[in-house]
Amino acid sequence: MKNKITLMLGIVLVSISSHSQHKTFQKEEFKQWAQTPPMGWNSWDCYGPTVEEHEVKANADYMAKELKKFGWEYVVVDIRWFVENDKAGGYNQTDPRYVMDEYGRYLPAVNRFPSAKDRQGFKPLADYIHKKGLKFGIHIMRGIPKKAVENKLPIKGTNGVTADQVYSSALQCEWLRDNYTVLADKPGAQEYYNSIFELYAQWGVDFIKIDDLSRPYHEGEINLIRNAIDKCGRKIVLSTSPGETPISAASHVSTHANMWRMVDDVWDTWPHITHLMDVAQKWYPYIAPGTWPDCDMIPLGRISIRGERGKDRMTRLTKDEQYTLITFFNIFKSPLFFGGDLPSNDAFTLSLLTNKEVVKMHNESTDVKQLFQKDGKIAVTSKAKDGSVYLALFNIADNASQKVSVNLSDLGISGTVDVLNMWTGEKSKVNSTEIGTDLKPHSSVLYQLKSKK
Repeated sequence: MKNKITLMLGIVLVSISSHSQHKTFQKEEFKQWAQTPPMGWNSWDCYGPTVEEHEVKANADYMAKELKKFGWEYVVVDIRWFVENDKAGGYNQTDPRYVMDEYGRYLPAVNRFPSAKDRQGFKPLADYIHKKGLKFGIHIMRGIPKKAVENKLPIKGTNGVTADQVYSSALQCEWLRDNYTVLADKPGAQEYYNSIFELYAQWGVDFIKIDDLSRPYHEGEINLIRNAIDKCGRKIVLSTSPGETPISAASHVSTHANMWRMVDDVWDTWPHITHLMDVAQKWYPYIAPGTWPDCDMIPLGRISIRGERGKDRMTRLTKDEQYTLITFFNIFKSPLFFGGDLPSNDAFTLSLLTNKEVVKMHNESTDVKQLFQKDGKIAVTSKAKDGSVYLALFNIADNASQKVSVNLSDLGISGTVDVLNMWTGEKSKVNSTEIGTDLKPHSSVLYQLKSKK
């Protein structure tokens, strides 16, 4: 039967304290939850909408063993974890079997997440991840489920308001038709978002990626979401998706979200990287503790095991292109969410994620600036705590090697300069007025510069 729905009516979920007993966070307090750019793993690039519990646990196990000590901590279950019969290479929108409770709140599909049995939701999986010293995240779509609207399900926390009273079919997501828009000014709209975040707080969710928020920009629903998180009593990092977030919304999004996407999905092709670098130019002024422009997931390692784009493969990017991508993500201070299957990593892929000096730059650097982007050449710089300077140089041209250089005076340093190549560990000195190097097409270099005056 088409459009089947598994309605767990009459469910009495283990309740948590009422909102009146929760700590309500103050405006702007949420920025304290992500003072450094969040780092973790997301299931989308390798599993699309079909990830299963054992795969999430395998990636969490790897992260705890290999990456945790470098600051990687979030494990995020991406899209449609509430559908029993989704498929790779797109979405099953013909006869999806949704799982939700009597209040129109999606629940994990038990056939994919066995620990969610007996109405436990994601709490057992979150507990597993928390016991490893890691944090747990999920993806949702904005809005209210169509099935909740069609069945006129009650909204928890209201006096008789039902889902069909808070929705609009206008601005429905064009590529996934599970939900309707929530009308922010309707009685019950805030209560619906409050109810789902109450549930997520109960499960132990630490991070939430919310899709179809940024393009077009849904300011009303973002306000509802921010309010709901602040009322739920749990510190939940908010990531809006996908791009391109309009620069005209920069002030609003940086006041309400911890991270926001600048572009659509970044896959393992060179044009995706150059497009990202181009769009990122307008976002440098908004890089700040607690609020981060987001470059998207990192399409390295083994991807598309059951993904949206292409067959099961190791990333198609060359090693030079992989260095360029990871260097840009790090010096830009983007949140870092690895998209490949972590247990499938080879030694080279692991090395890109575990360079202590690069991780330190990502976490601690300040004053990130682009010096130039022209003629296929890019220079980006930032400052270290000890007064040294970080410098990333890129040749994004397709055909010719070329020298990429900057004047030391533009970096605020002079005299003899100690140079550390942060990827190779090679040390050298510069006594001239500029620093640069010949770079092959699509390649880059990352330096730490210390002036010895």
